[in-house]
Amino acid sequence: MENSDVPDQKPPRSKTRRTSRSHGDTAKFSLFRALQTVLGTGILLATLFTLWTPSNLFSGQVFNTMLLALQTSEGVEVTPTPASSDNLPRVGIVVGHWKTQSGAVCADGLTEQQLNLRMGTLVMQYLTKQGYQVDLLEEFDERLVQYKALALVSIHTDTCEFIGDDATGFKVAPALSNSYPEKADQLTDCLVDQYASITGLKYQINKVTEDMTSYHTFYEVNSITPVVVIDAGYLNLDRQFLTEQTDKVAAGIAEGILCYLNGNYGDEAQETPLP
Repeated sequence: MENSDVPDQKPPRSKTRRTSRSHGDTAKFSLFRALQTVLGTGILLATLFTLWTPSNLFSGQVFNTMLLALQTSEGVEVTPTPASSDNLPRVGIVVGHWKTQSGAVCADGLTEQQLNLRMGTLVMQYLTKQGYQVDLLEEFDERLVQYKALALVSIHTDTCEFIGDDATGFKVAPALSNSYPEKADQLTDCLVDQYASITGLKYQINKVTEDMTSYHTFYEVNSITPVVVIDAGYLNLDRQFLTEQTDKVAAGIAEGILCYLNGNYGDEAQETPLP
């Protein structure tokens, strides 16, 4: 758009005079930008060196600080990552056969892995609601090597085949080859008491198999982590209950873990509603 109010124009300066001033301005501007760059880099490096400790290295705190520094210096709008929940008490849930093989396979296509994952997910939601950081782990998860947690429970179910009228109920086996076998025993006691009370299923103490007592995860995690494997029921005689009342199955496992974490050994079952 044109402007009709054109101010009086001053006589142009000499060509030599204009050229000399242009070079001076350019030099000053370049020096200012160089000082600005050096100062900004110094502040950023000082911030990084301050946070450069083993506990902070590559943590969310460092990452957010770097993002905020870049946002300030470059004028770019950046949203920091959410605060980490690593400060919460940690519990691990291993989903039996997850991402390895199907486990037991029923005639209609239902697999043990599918049901284990459903149960494990509900247990994770249950414990998360109670304020715990819960890791949902695969059968051979690389995170299991030297894994540290307040408790670790591996969830499985038993065969789809009919092997007798007494093939109903659940089994629990603890890892006794760690630094604190009494903790694994206490976790087992809590799981047995709470799971039986909430689900009504029978505890089959005499049907614990060698596969359970020599479970591979027992030897992978850190020796301070109490580990227990549970067969939540049989996919034959217990199938209807396991598939139609999975929330109760999950509540029984979660309350067993909470019983142990709260030191309520031998207390009556207290079921908390699922989220």
